[in-house]
Amino acid sequence: MVSPTADRSEIAFFDLETTVPTRPGQGFAILEFGSILVCPKKLIELESYETLVKPHDMSLISSLSVRANGITADAVISAPSFSDVADKVYDLLHGRIWAGHNILRFDCVRLREAFSQINRAPPEPKGTIDSLALLTQRFGRRAGDMKMASLAAYFGLGKQSHRSLDDVRMNFEVLKYCATVLFLESSLPDIFTENSWISPNATTRNRSNARAVLEGTGPSTSPPSSSRNIENQVQPGSAQVQDQVQPGSAQSDPFDLGPLIERIENEPLQSNEPMDEESSTDTPSRAIIESTEFLELDQVSITSVTVSVVPFFRGPQKIQILHNNTPLQIHCSGLKVRFGLSTRFVDHAGRPRLNFVVDVSPNLCGILDACDDIAKRFVDSDSNSEWRPVVNRKPGFYNSPTIRLQLPSITEGDSTRWTTEIYQKPSSSSPSSSPSSLSIQQVVFNRYDVSELEALIRPGSLVDAYFSLEPYDYQQNAGIRLVAKKLIVESN
Repeated sequence: MVSPTADRSEIAFFDLETTVPTRPGQGFAILEFGSILVCPKKLIELESYETLVKPHDMSLISSLSVRANGITADAVISAPSFSDVADKVYDLLHGRIWAGHNILRFDCVRLREAFSQINRAPPEPKGTIDSLALLTQRFGRRAGDMKMASLAAYFGLGKQSHRSLDDVRMNFEVLKYCATVLFLESSLPDIFTENSWISPNATTRNRSNARAVLEGTGPSTSPPSSSRNIENQVQPGSAQVQDQVQPGSAQSDPFDLGPLIERIENEPLQSNEPMDEESSTDTPSRAIIESTEFLELDQVSITSVTVSVVPFFRGPQKIQILHNNTPLQIHCSGLKVRFGLSTRFVDHAGRPRLNFVVDVSPNLCGILDACDDIAKRFVDSDSNSEWRPVVNRKPGFYNSPTIRLQLPSITEGDSTRWTTEIYQKPSSSSPSSSPSSLSIQQVVFNRYDVSELEALIRPGSLVDAYFSLEPYDYQQNAGIRLVAKKLIVESN
């Protein structure tokens, strides 16, 4: 086997297997590290290394963790701690080009955390190649959701084992296969692109031709639009990669690792925020299909409900529930608050993730149950996450179903505010009420004060809710979040 060079020009493909947090703020613990060093000129493996890692707290290895990667507590009980292998990990990675699938959002962040916990400076990359972002942009979404398992299945490389060294080698093979396809397509673009069921170069599109909807359980065959997240992950410094190829035009090899390495990202690694599905701290999205329409319950036809995968600027894709090709949003009046605001969970910055629970009518239950079933079948086609029903029916209270409405927030500079529009109206049962006095007024909050909201949204209050249905698949949990866009609360 050829030895690594002294100039550390090799590409270090690496992957981590970790525990899966079961409560907010718990964090991740590394269970396994695997890496290979690859010659960028000959694309041959020069060196490999893998090791199990014993976490500092064995109780972090939950059933969710075992289900995700198969690594049990017994498997790591006699393994070295991270501090024991830190020297080897540092030597493999420091000063080299790093490569991996979704490493910018996950593996790089976990690695920095692990070195910080043992009071050591982390290794620094010469550059970074995130194959999730790169392939989504250059290869197109012809392999579906672009997860490693989907890419491997597309090329017939077998099942993903979710073990570090196996996944690293699979990642390397996937890149080589994608490079070969792109090379062939670039050599005869008129033929290959025309006969391809999806063009790898169609990475931008407008809303007028963006309504590619999935009615079954298969992944979307629509190519992704260029997203801010993807562009940032494959650019050197501040120079963006703008060499989008026009269909039918000849081009140089689009996957030559020489030019590719010149494009790698050298900016500081970002902290890892959850992949947005479970977080209620939002920033304005750039989903392809947008809607401001809210349907009444009698306007919703279950036969018109479909599921679609669309590009999303915080990640490679987002699942949407559509009604007649428009994102499904519902207006429901007179929802009775069962439980007031919950501040039990917090986001990555320690801010409460606010939500409250309301009773639901049989009509609303029927609609949400149907949407739940459609989305579950879609997610189950490529996920082993545990599905959480959107309608909550507790044992012994099956005839008293409830739903949870989320109140998202947004941070602007040093200030935080709710994005939900909140209004107040007098109670219709008030003796002093008259048509002229039943005016609706928007509630203006001077600051992010949960106590103000708690005084407004109390158990027994009646709420007119305008909400969207947002599927998520995050940390082995999947389901539909109901996000309140507008609330009209009856004053007590």
